Parts: sequence; structure tokens; C-alpha cells
Amino acid sequence: MQRTILIVEDEPILREIMKDYFINEGFDVLEAGDGKEALSLFQEREVHLIILDIMLPELDGWSVCRRIRKSSNVPIIMLTARVDEDDTLLGFELGADDYVTKPYSPPILLARAKRLLDSRTVREPADDISDRLESGSGIAVHFPSRTVTVDGTNCNLTHTEFEILTYLMKNKGIVITREQLVIKIWGYDFVGDDRTVNSHIRNLRHKLGDKSKCIGTVVRSGYKFEDHA
Repeated sequence: MQRTILIVEDEPILREIMKDYFINEGFDVLEAGDGKEALSLFQEREVHLIILDIMLPELDGWSVCRRIRKSSNVPIIMLTARVDEDDTLLGFELGADDYVTKPYSPPILLARAKRLLDSRTVREPADDISDRLESGSGIAVHFPSRTVTVDGTNCNLTHTEFEILTYLMKNKGIVITREQLVIKIWGYDFVGDDRTVNSHIRNLRHKLGDKSKCIGTVVRSGYKFEDHA
């Protein structure tokens, strides 16, 4: 199946460069030059990943991300020319999965996009991978559909939140350091700090509601998943 990328960038030259790279790799590409156009395209077409610039006319990238996250967990990579860490954290808190600072290398951006998309690919059960993962606390993961339920109720997680939760659940009772999470979820080339991981954990706990206590913080170490009825 051909996968569709929505590129939201108000600079035509940059948009064209990104478009060429993705088309050459076999992707279908949709383009938007502002936030309102991006939301319109997203509502009209099936999109598998969004590359979203922050500084946009009409509606900025943060607002676009916030609106999309109300109804979808499609992977989002945010682009910015700003290097303020607080801006990066805001993007993650709104539900972005990755963050790339301008100027960037198009091949690196392509690789980050492929990593996000490939991790969503349905795989046949093998070794430690099964169709379903359940905890005694009522949290259940269904891998083929990438859905999570809490006591039978659907829990709408972003791509990154899903990856963090399942990684912790697969290693139940084991302390997972923040560094391990960064490498597992974003890769060795990710530029970020502990606050990035903390933001995603905070969002994940909020969505898990009463089951948030299953994700415990181990001071100066990391996090650990344990069942709590």
C-alpha cells in the first residue's frame, strides 16, 4: 500500500525539496502552505504521517497539531527554525512524535519519517511479539490495530505514547532508564533531554487515568511498569 505524507510548510522551495525526496521513495505526497489548508486536506484524505512546520500563516503548527490530536493519532514530525527547548516541549505536550530543527538534512528527515511509519507496520506474531498484551490492572494492547483499552474502554494514544507504554509493559517490573527510552523510541540520533521523556510520560499517565499509577517513577533512574488493581 502506498503511504501518504502531508507536508505542511509555507516556504515553497523547502516544500518542493521534501516532496521530491518522498516521491522518489515511493510515497504519495500532499502539500499545504498554511495551517487551514493542512486541516482541510487532513479531513479530506487518508494521511499516514504529517510533517508540520510551526511558523505558518493562518494557523500555526501548534494549533494544527492540537486540533488533529483531538481525533487522530497519526504520526506528526514538527519542524522549527527555533531552538528554544520550551518550544520543543510544547510540541511534545501537544502530541507531536518527533521534532526536527531547521536547517535539516532531507535524508535524515526521510529516515525519521520511515522509522515512525515502519514501527506502525503490522507484523506477524513471533518470538516475544503477540497479537495482544494485557496487564492485571486492566490495560490491554492489541498490536495489529495498535489500540489500547483501559478496563475495556478505548484509550486514544499517540504513536509515541503507544510505543512507550508497550515497551514498559513488555519489561514489567524492570526499571527502564530515560536513555533507554530515547534510544528505543527515537533512536540514537535524537537530540533531546530528560524533559522530553517526562512530557510524554505525563501525557500517557493522564490518558491512563486511574491506571496511571502502573507507571512508577524510580528517582534518578527512570520508570517501571507494575500492575495495580
